[in-house]
Amino acid sequence: MSASTSLLGRPLGALRRLGGGPLTRLSTLVLVGFVLVALFAPWLAPQDPAFGELGDTFAGPGAAHWLGTDGGGHDTFSALLEGTRTSLAGPLAVVLFATLAGIAVGLFTAWRGGWVDSLVGRVLDILFAFPALLLAILAVALFGKGLTAPVLAMAVAYLPYTARLVRGLTAQEKVRPYIAAYQVQGHAPVFVALRRLLPGIMPTVLAQATVNFGYALLDLAALSFLGLGVQPPTPDWGAMINQGQAAVLEGQPLSAIVPAVAVVLVVVAFNVVGESLGDRLAGRES
Repeated sequence: MSASTSLLGRPLGALRRLGGGPLTRLSTLVLVGFVLVALFAPWLAPQDPAFGELGDTFAGPGAAHWLGTDGGGHDTFSALLEGTRTSLAGPLAVVLFATLAGIAVGLFTAWRGGWVDSLVGRVLDILFAFPALLLAILAVALFGKGLTAPVLAMAVAYLPYTARLVRGLTAQEKVRPYIAAYQVQGHAPVFVALRRLLPGIMPTVLAQATVNFGYALLDLAALSFLGLGVQPPTPDWGAMINQGQAAVLEGQPLSAIVPAVAVVLVVVAFNVVGESLGDRLAGRES
């Protein structure tokens, strides 16, 4: 077997071990591709996306500009590659904060029970009533445009999803015999919760986080589309769709269509992978 065949077989073998059908594997490849683009975007982009030539506004696809240009003469292909970084970094921050905080809240409330569980449950119910995008817009109104305030606001909005999930799983697990055995042996509650209970429920939590990532990306893209998120000249898919509307009227729709397709691909891929993980954990995979 040649070295090239061996190198190709490793990632293919990893995909097979992930399980799921062809759609799940294809979605995984799509996500890996976008992550690689985000990591190496500065080296992959043929031009500086912040540099625009007024003489090349609304240019069509060609050798100089593979996907044409927008109204400012910016290269659409380069902006798309660079925009991958901000478009994925924002949802990643949202999901990390919401997942870590949700795990802490869910473990603590389920383990303590009683009035603490009831009180935190009512607070989570209140947070459920506020859409993530609405909280992000409120944060922008209070702290100004950008990425930091919306990310923090949306992380708070996504926290209840993880907290409720962890709370339910913890309530089921803490009455099992193996938890009682650790308690009888004199292990501290923190040790039992973090070192013994948490590892068993983490796969389900990660499946929920995967689905949350797709929705967070969609919300942040909508915020940038409204002009309240990432600000020019920093490339972002949502902002590109907004700026590309003028190009559509000029007969060059790629400036708006391409980033929109990228958003749809990533959101759908994350949902497919997340649902596949959830099905496998629930034993429903065929």
